[in-house]
Amino acid sequence: MHPAPAAALPSERPAPAPGRRTALLRTRLLGIDPREATFARRGFGECDPAARARLEEAGSTFLRGYHAALAEPEPARLGALLDGTGAELRGFAYEGSAMALALLDVLVPWRSGRLDAFLRGPGDAHAYMVHVGAGWALARLRRRLECPPAGMDPLLGWLALDGYGFHEGYFRPGPTVDGREVPRRLSGYARRAFDQGVGRSLWFSRGADPGRIAGAVARFSPERWADLWSGVGLACAYAGDGRRGGADAVAAASGRHR
Repeated sequence: MHPAPAAALPSERPAPAPGRRTALLRTRLLGIDPREATFARRGFGECDPAARARLEEAGSTFLRGYHAALAEPEPARLGALLDGTGAELRGFAYEGSAMALALLDVLVPWRSGRLDAFLRGPGDAHAYMVHVGAGWALARLRRRLECPPAGMDPLLGWLALDGYGFHEGYFRPGPTVDGREVPRRLSGYARRAFDQGVGRSLWFSRGADPGRIAGAVARFSPERWADLWSGVGLACAYAGDGRRGGADAVAAASGRHR
């Protein structure tokens, strides 16, 4: 009986192909720890277990889409990967991919145009979410905000401000929600779109709990309530909470903003 051949040492293993090496480098430099989408990491507190599972699943799907685009930014192949996601959550995967592509367009500018190519291809079926995802990239890069951002659709481009607001409410709830901050230089509808994104983030950070959400909204100045509740309503419909009757409870809690 002959001994099994020894496993190759790392230095003896074949080097990955150039494209594979580039993908690994992108993921190493720009990857996001999957735990960032958990309530424990975000400090969102306890909530209904079914709601928590649903909302964490949405966040995890977003990050899978994000990492899929880092590994495979070519539109057709990326779209095929994303379309393997269940229909209810697929938009979150496309949103995450859009964030990654927008980041790559800025950080690797000698091969720009990834986001546009994605929108002209498989991303067109999820154009709203692609624009929202691009807003996440603007927030991560701390870029100066234009309204709507240059190069984006003149109508759907406003959704990038919504994505910016969601990012700030989700990852920076202290200043954005507790401190009620708004980025400087935002005015008019840009400020309203930002608040709609902050409202969407409350659905997650308050565990889809109508009472906690209503309490958070009430601490903002009254002129911001309508847009915050608009964002809450969108998140309720799009992300859900895994429970029956959740939408009715939120509508009741919103009062005159029903």
